[in-house]
Amino acid sequence: MTDTLENQSQDNLEAHLAQVQSLLAKMRLVEDLVHKQGGPRQDLVENLVHKQNLAELRRKLETLHPADIAYILEALPLDERKLVWDQVKAERDGEILLEVSDSVRESLIRTMDKAELLAAAESLDTDEIADIAPDLPKDVIQELLTTLDAQKRAHLQSALAYPEDTVGALMDFEMVTIRADVTLEVALRYLRRLGELPDQLDKLFVVDRDDRIIGVLPLKRLLTSDPEASVAAVMVEDFVKFHPEDEAHEAAQAFERYDLVMAPVVDAQGRLLGRLTVDAVLDYVRESADADMLSMAGLTEEEDLFSSVWRSAKNRWMWLSINLATAFIASRVIGLFEGSIEKLAALAALMPIIAGIGGNTGNQTIALIVRGLALGQITHANARRLVVKELGVATLNGLVWGSVVGVFAWLLYDNVALGGVMALAMLLNLLVAALAGIFIPMTLEKMKRDPAIGSSVLLTFTTDSMGFFIFLGLATLLLL
Repeated sequence: MTDTLENQSQDNLEAHLAQVQSLLAKMRLVEDLVHKQGGPRQDLVENLVHKQNLAELRRKLETLHPADIAYILEALPLDERKLVWDQVKAERDGEILLEVSDSVRESLIRTMDKAELLAAAESLDTDEIADIAPDLPKDVIQELLTTLDAQKRAHLQSALAYPEDTVGALMDFEMVTIRADVTLEVALRYLRRLGELPDQLDKLFVVDRDDRIIGVLPLKRLLTSDPEASVAAVMVEDFVKFHPEDEAHEAAQAFERYDLVMAPVVDAQGRLLGRLTVDAVLDYVRESADADMLSMAGLTEEEDLFSSVWRSAKNRWMWLSINLATAFIASRVIGLFEGSIEKLAALAALMPIIAGIGGNTGNQTIALIVRGLALGQITHANARRLVVKELGVATLNGLVWGSVVGVFAWLLYDNVALGGVMALAMLLNLLVAALAGIFIPMTLEKMKRDPAIGSSVLLTFTTDSMGFFIFLGLATLLLL
């Protein structure tokens, strides 16, 4: 059922995108035809047709959710993106800026003047302003601070003070608090007076007179318990709470582990500062997954699908240069054995097999290790067993698939010794690949670097260089 709903949602998104693209194509076609026809009132006719087309586009955009419009903007080239963005109602700008990716948000903000940016930011809650603040010009932030009331200004400054990957940067300040000494009936009347409740609210925070949290009151207990009972009698005293300095990925794991919808954020003295909600956590997880995917490919930052050639090229330079350097080293390893390759040409044809299988094995190990590190499952206590286990897997695979490639080489070149060298080289390189797949991400983790960044590039260098060295070295020793 869930898969069906997800597929329907994606189909709807793609349908909306196709409709907008069709409107843009129709707009270009009609306006080109009108321009070619000419006439005494050419400018007037062209202007009228253009306005009619834009009105149709605006009507379509008005029916869409901000997240759907964000999806469409991310899929459009820069000129079409600007055209669509200009047709969005000004009061929706802030919501859409929240939904788009960082790189696309930057491109949209560059098209907006100061007044538009201030209007968009002022339509958002404090925590939402903090989300887009890093992309706003400094003068806009300064002026925005002067327009907020004292409480909102303090909340915004507090949110901006925390690093990006911490709970403090993700928390919001829309909370409902209550005292422990009141009855549930009083609590219910209080909620009715509020009229509108914050999103993702599944519990009330119970605080003392100093705003220290002493418990939480789940809404289901509030609704199902005796109205005359006190909050203290039914509240939960054992609950999950976070500090603003906690790492966001650890909080995300806690949300998944304990099926949380929201949780309080407190300071060192236990005073309530804000709350962390599941929608903020999901946004963080999605952005982190996107960043890890790009990092594994050697991209240093999120790249707009339709960013300029120059910017896209610069974003890929660092790891391309590292990859080029490692490729030169691997070529020099082959150069050490040029004489052996000249004497036995089969070596040149077979050595890519050793390096390729080693790289694939290492990538499988790296994927497991990076995931384990991200989930906090790898510790000093279990690291040794993990190494032994991965070496066991590599040994088994090396024996099985080494035998397969050994027999293949023997039958192909009618050389039993060459087949034996292939089998032994395969076994040894798979062991090297397993060790590299374990220790490269773990070393990056110890160096306080993201283990996903560059691991695959370093692994490829290791398995290629060592694969060539092992295979050609064994061939030189045993065959020549």
